[in-house]
Amino acid sequence: MTISPLLLHVHRMADYNAWANRRLYEASLALPPHDYYAERPSFFGSIHNTLNHIILGDTVWWARFTGKPARHITRLNQILYADLPSLHEARVAKDDEIVAFAYGLDEAQLNITLHYTNVSGATFDHPLFPLLMHAHNHQAHHRGQVHQMLSEAGVAEPPELDLIHYLREIGL
Repeated sequence: MTISPLLLHVHRMADYNAWANRRLYEASLALPPHDYYAERPSFFGSIHNTLNHIILGDTVWWARFTGKPARHITRLNQILYADLPSLHEARVAKDDEIVAFAYGLDEAQLNITLHYTNVSGATFDHPLFPLLMHAHNHQAHHRGQVHQMLSEAGVAEPPELDLIHYLREIGL
């Protein structure tokens, strides 16, 4: 069975995001707690808070995609996990969910229009495919912020997170 280039792209982005998250969490788990939780000049104020925001965004978006609203999320800087071990466990589970969702889609589903309400109460209608790409881009944007904070925390060589490194690793 041949898979369309668009659906293949959706699969690869889900796989790439899980790969990049694993690498970012490996570096974060290696930090001493005082460096991991330290206040830093960043939008969310620390590595921990930014990693929380990334999973919060994924929780909100995949709840919308699956039709299971995340009503417990009321603001974008909400801390869902107070400590790194529970956040890491949730990240692994969320990445598994994202990959399973991607591989469960067919091409027709990528064109469905999703009606959703954001945390501020505004409503929108968009096709699923660009929303999926937005959700993956959101992760990449904030992973870049964490990458910078890892550098500031003294990680000698923060992990490569670019998509091209993932593609080379899987042999493309």
